[in-house]
Amino acid sequence: MKVTILGAGAIAGAHAEAVRELSARGGPVGVRLTHVVDVDPGRAAAFAAEHGVPHHGTDLQALLDAGEVDVVHICTPPSVHLDAAVAALRAGAHVVVEKPAVLSLAEADALAAAERQAIDAGLPGRFTQIVQHRFGAGIQRLRRMLDDGTLGAAYVAQCDTLWFRTPEYFEVPWRGRFDTEGGGTTMGHGIHQFDLLLAVLGPWTEVRAMAGRLARHTDTEDVSTALVRFAGGTMATITNSAISPRQTSRLRFDTEAATVELEHLYGYDDTSWTITPAAGREDVAEAWAADAAATHEASDGGASGHLAQLVPTYLALAERRTPPVTVADTRATLELAAAIYKSAFTDATVRSGEIVEGDPFHASMAGSGTPWPPVKDVPSAG
Repeated sequence: MKVTILGAGAIAGAHAEAVRELSARGGPVGVRLTHVVDVDPGRAAAFAAEHGVPHHGTDLQALLDAGEVDVVHICTPPSVHLDAAVAALRAGAHVVVEKPAVLSLAEADALAAAERQAIDAGLPGRFTQIVQHRFGAGIQRLRRMLDDGTLGAAYVAQCDTLWFRTPEYFEVPWRGRFDTEGGGTTMGHGIHQFDLLLAVLGPWTEVRAMAGRLARHTDTEDVSTALVRFAGGTMATITNSAISPRQTSRLRFDTEAATVELEHLYGYDDTSWTITPAAGREDVAEAWAADAAATHEASDGGASGHLAQLVPTYLALAERRTPPVTVADTRATLELAAAIYKSAFTDATVRSGEIVEGDPFHASMAGSGTPWPPVKDVPSAG
C-alpha cells in the first residue's frame, strides 16, 4: 500500500515514524511511505529528507489522479481536512486523518455521505480518524472488565485535559479560530480525553457546560467545563484548559469494585494506570495486574500511540474490512463537543440528538456567536 502524507507540520512526523515502523515489521500488509505533499515546497522537501520519503510535492490531486495513493494521511490544519478527505475517497484512496477530523457536525455528515458514495460506487477507500489513545492496552482492559462485569457498574468519572499553551502558540494564524481550528481547547486538546470517555462509557444523554476566554488572545475558549450524564447512569465531569501550568491528561472511573485512574500527558503505557480496589475486592486489582502482565510484551508495554492504532487499521484496510474507528465514531465525539459549546454559549442543558441540521451548532461549534467578541485580527495588547 502506497502512503502519502498531506501536510508536513509537526504532527506529520508522528505519522511518518509510525508508518515506517509498520513497514519495518512486515507482516501481511505491505506499506510504503512514498510521498509527502505540502503547500510549502521547501517544507515538503525538508520533511522528505528528514524522514526518508522518496518523493515530495505540492499537488495531492495530481497524485490521486495518477493512482499513486492507496492511503493518504491528512496532517494539515483542520479547515483543510474535509476537502482533502472527500477528494481522496472519490479517487478510491483510504483516508487517515488527524483530530479533529472536521470542524462541525455538518462537515461530519458531509464526510459520511462522501464515504457512502464511494462505497456505493464500488471504490475501496475508507475513512478513519486518529484517536491513538483508544489503542493502548489499559483502555481496552478497562472496557473488557466493565463489559464482563468484573468492575461492576461505573458510577462516577472525571476527564481532565489540563495543558499549557503560551500566548505565542496562538500567534499561528489558524489557531484560536472557530473557522479554521473548529474551536479552542475543547476541540483542539480535550477531544482526545473525552473521546476515551465515550469509548469506555458509551452514549451520553445530557450535558451542562461553561466556557471562558480567560487569558489568551483568541476567538475561542481557553477553558471549558462540563457535567455529563451517560445512558448507563454514570455521571462525569470534563475539564479542558490551555492555561494550566502543571500539565496533565487524566481519567478517573469510580466503579462498584474499584477506582481506575489514568494519568499521562500526550501518551500512556501500563505504568500510567493505577487501580484502587474497594474493601474486600482485592481480586479485581489482581485480575488487572494479571492481564497487564499477560499482554505487556505483545502490546509494547501497553503503549498508546499512532503505531498502536495503525497496526489494526491497516490490517482492516488491506482485508477490506471496516477500520476500528469509523465516521460514526468520529461524529459521536464531535456531537459531545458541539453539546459542550452549545450548553456553554446558550446557558442551557443540551440533550443527545438535539443538534440537527438547522441548529447553528450543527454548522459551527461557535453556533450563532460566542459570548465574547473576536480578537484574532486585533493586535494583542501584550
